[in-house]
Amino acid sequence: MEIGDVRIRLVHRTEGLLRAVASITIDGCFVVHDIKIFERDGECFIAMPSRKTPEGEYKDIAHPINSETRTHLQELILAKYAEAVRAAATEG
Repeated sequence: MEIGDVRIRLVHRTEGLLRAVASITIDGCFVVHDIKIFERDGECFIAMPSRKTPEGEYKDIAHPINSETRTHLQELILAKYAEAVRAAATEG
């Protein structure tokens, strides 16, 4: 699996845990949008796209099948997030 593109959209608000939203392109032919980047207690993590069920629970729409893939995705996405944060800081 090759992640060819990771796009980050920073969220510019101070309340809540959400810091950014990411999109990834897999093997140049499949895109996953709405991967959320959260920060809690100084640690960032990702949450895969999800929807709210009628019972009020959130269920992933798309997600990695194994922990190795999840770790790989999280490392890639968080590295791009760190780049976006640094770029935003130098711009503004």
